[in-house]
Amino acid sequence: MKTKITLSTLEIDRVIEMAWEDRTPFDAIKLQFGLGEQQVIELMRGQIKETSFKRWRARVQGRATKHGKLYLKNDLTFKCDRQRQISSNKISKRNYL
Repeated sequence: MKTKITLSTLEIDRVIEMAWEDRTPFDAIKLQFGLGEQQVIELMRGQIKETSFKRWRARVQGRATKHGKLYLKNDLTFKCDRQRQISSNKISKRNYL
């Protein structure tokens, strides 16, 4: 039996935001919040309007950047050297002057 994951309103908002982002894979959401792809789909279905959900599903269905297995490992897109790996949703915030 699957365990039910309880998220706060802020966490739900962040999951929805991450789900809409093109470059955030479902694996990152699972790592931070423990929600698999199917659970994210169910969360989105229950939290956003039906038309928005349909638009989101059409957008992410089969998208290589949302599915880690489809995403090229040798992708040569720019990454800032100050950018850290996301871990436990604790992203360091620094003020660079």
